[in-house]
Amino acid sequence: MNADAPRKHDLVIVGGGLVGASLALALEPLGLDVALVDATPAGEMPPVFDERSLSFSEATVNALTALGVIPMLRAAGGPIRRIVVSREGDFGQARLDATRYGRTEFGQVVVARDFGHALEARLETMRGLTRYRPTRFVGSSIDGDVRRVTLQGTDGTVELAAPLVVGADGTASGMRAALGIGAETLDYGHALLVARLRTERAPDGTGYERLTDAGPTALLPRADRHYGLVHGVASAEVDTVEALDEAAFLARLQSRLGWRHGRLLACGPRSRYPARRVVANATTAPRAVLVGNAAQTIHPLGAQGFNLGLRDALTLAEEIAAALPQGRDALGADALLQRYAARRVDDRRRTLAFSDRLLRVGMARGALMRPLRSLALLSLDHPSWLQAWLVGGAMGYRGDVPALCRGDDARRRA
Repeated sequence: MNADAPRKHDLVIVGGGLVGASLALALEPLGLDVALVDATPAGEMPPVFDERSLSFSEATVNALTALGVIPMLRAAGGPIRRIVVSREGDFGQARLDATRYGRTEFGQVVVARDFGHALEARLETMRGLTRYRPTRFVGSSIDGDVRRVTLQGTDGTVELAAPLVVGADGTASGMRAALGIGAETLDYGHALLVARLRTERAPDGTGYERLTDAGPTALLPRADRHYGLVHGVASAEVDTVEALDEAAFLARLQSRLGWRHGRLLACGPRSRYPARRVVANATTAPRAVLVGNAAQTIHPLGAQGFNLGLRDALTLAEEIAAALPQGRDALGADALLQRYAARRVDDRRRTLAFSDRLLRVGMARGALMRPLRSLALLSLDHPSWLQAWLVGGAMGYRGDVPALCRGDDARRRA
């Protein structure tokens, strides 16, 4: 293709995963010509849509319902009605109950694979969307009042141009690297084994976070009578633990979790993920913005990663809607990027701090930490301003909350 004649769009999204696809859907009412770049061939699911259990906050459920994704789920999400947090070897636990806050649930647990199918079904109905797949991002550059994106496809090189390009291509973001934006990386010293777990007592809507020296173990209540398991294992042990047969792995979990769920009966295939924090030094560049894991990848403790990334996408959609009356060129103008970045500061900072501090305190060793943690758990076990603050953040209501997360649709009024 002639490099001097790129294919023009109003906006290009690099990355067709959870956040990138959700952003495309959020832009649909604006009538824009949107390009979605995806490395996965048509008819296949990106690797992120696996057997992992995703915990959607109430704000996320609100938004995905408004975007038409939740109604397309093949299976209903599992409601999270209660959350129990405890620490191995410490006294006390924190129990959070949605009914204390006038809710029936804090959010829902959805299998990533099911979510991927629902997103794909919804994207198939979207107007104004051009999908480039399978294509691999190669590079990006500024060309006057547009940004160019170079892709490598099965038929050769393709070049796109748009007033705004969005990097939603994950933790190892090629877009972030092409923009020259660095990132701070922190390895937490453990890995996460993720699987589907069947127990003698079926889930009753309670999610569990069990903190240990080696990392957290979480049980998320799915709707199929299974739990979604996230098991933290110290880096030095993870190869050995991953190689355990099912019986030995269940015995390990039983010793960690105890018998409140009855006997642990079966465990599906295990997937392994690194436990690390990767935070971009900036989220914007000329005619470009980073969202989701490309902007910040956080530990799944507290289940805030996708929820935070979705709020990135929805905030950007609102700013695009506000700028659109000024013309298509305004979509990537400095003023829009500055407003977007300013709106995301508080939510991003507070969510990153919450995830990191909870993990560090939970893993901290030492005789002094145990009574302090026990006191903290006991204080959180009763309704208070501190518990209310924690619950509000867990449900996705931190900082400047996008309208769709509140159950309102400001895009159609812009």
